[in-house]
Amino acid sequence: MPADTPRTYGNWRRPRPPGLGSLGLIGTGVMLGGIVLSLLVSLISVRAAAVTVVLVALLTGAFALRTPDGRNVFNTLGVRMGWSLRRSRGSTVYVSGPLSRRPGGRFAPPGLLAKVAMLETRDPSGRRVGVLHHQGRNLYTLVLGCEAEGISLVDTDQVDRWVGGWGGWLARLAQEPGLRGAAVVVETAPESGVRLAAEVLPRILDEAPPLSRSVLEEVVNANPVTASETKVYVTLTYQPPRARQRPAAVAGQLADRIPGLAAGLVGAGTTAVVPLTPVDIAESVRAAFEPAVASRIAAAHEDGEDTGLEWADAGPAVALETPDHYEHDASYSRSWLLSLAPRGAVYSSVLRELLMPTQDIRRKRIALFYRPLPQATAARLVEADRRAALFKASSNGKKQMNARAQAELTAAEQTAQEEASGAGLVEFSIMATVTVDTELQLNRAESLIKEQQASARIQLRPARRTQASAFTCTLPVGLLPWELTLVPQQIRDAL
Repeated sequence: MPADTPRTYGNWRRPRPPGLGSLGLIGTGVMLGGIVLSLLVSLISVRAAAVTVVLVALLTGAFALRTPDGRNVFNTLGVRMGWSLRRSRGSTVYVSGPLSRRPGGRFAPPGLLAKVAMLETRDPSGRRVGVLHHQGRNLYTLVLGCEAEGISLVDTDQVDRWVGGWGGWLARLAQEPGLRGAAVVVETAPESGVRLAAEVLPRILDEAPPLSRSVLEEVVNANPVTASETKVYVTLTYQPPRARQRPAAVAGQLADRIPGLAAGLVGAGTTAVVPLTPVDIAESVRAAFEPAVASRIAAAHEDGEDTGLEWADAGPAVALETPDHYEHDASYSRSWLLSLAPRGAVYSSVLRELLMPTQDIRRKRIALFYRPLPQATAARLVEADRRAALFKASSNGKKQMNARAQAELTAAEQTAQEEASGAGLVEFSIMATVTVDTELQLNRAESLIKEQQASARIQLRPARRTQASAFTCTLPVGLLPWELTLVPQQIRDAL
């Protein structure tokens, strides 16, 4: 490849479910079992056999009909039933504070964060480290704050080295003991203007010319409208080797891993990696629920003060979940889930527009989830995917092989070869959340997200009836979507 030719990336593949066509393993079993049952019933009554065939066809069709992102009728019904159950129980409404019925009268985080506890420890450098303990599933999360390098005016070779460093860091996560998954959260918001005002206004002399004074004051006042801030978080969620291990001991062991993890991130395009303290994590969650608080937090930091915010007060006073948005403390949020990854080759800047700050949006978070697979599991999956692609390509004979089947076979074989040569296999997904001031602004925000997803060559779908869960998953708290489902992974794969 010539030195001036930008490098491309691609070959993302959705794992093909086992079974015939799009039926899945369970759907294939239902179809074959239905055929056998129909034959047996026909020995008794032809009319009963006809009814059995119709019922089996309807049931098989429910397994076969799928959306572009692989969901069938039962997946959709499960989401609708879960929403109806939560609404009947009153779980879609949340009220906290001294006048609520919540124990303690504090503003505790709601929903999936209700059973999360905050632990504090120190890393080998003596820095305070906040560790989130997900008590329901006995998982622990480290949260790292990163200062990411921009790609403007950066040589292509340097960007390629950063991408290679990021790929190597993800591949090494497969050997990280007890790791359940990782996430990168990129949060953008308008600049509060507190830091600029603190730097400029005290330096204006009383005898300064009126024109100079007015120009500086205008710059300070216009800064929150024209400027923005970007924060990058990396979360790593672990499961301890022993179920009854003391949480404080687990937190200390995880903190000892921070230097090695941070060193890998520095080679992937970050200038500084620091662990977040308990107060930092609580402030990030509080600002997500009430964006207006961000300016007060920034003012306290500029004055050198510690807000002292505790995890038990990081939640909203009022929250209401609807099928298409999430209301919390006079703000409105809407979330989207990844439906389809790019089909062709893309450049390293493919997500740039999606990650950039967006005007008219109070706060935007893009969360990229990564699930590194162990080497044994990766080898089994890529080999099974290769066999499935080979079977589909050769089912109609070589002369009738269509272009899509041939492309899938080529991609599957390339993935198998790369995995055999030592490359890691990682499952990934993307969630996006935008927060605005009024409900009317949600439609404008949705239009902007649609434009940005088109430039990113991905497809996002609204998280209908799961808005509260999607909003919480995009927070830098280490919630992994695949760890929150009630259906085991084996059954989900079979569907």
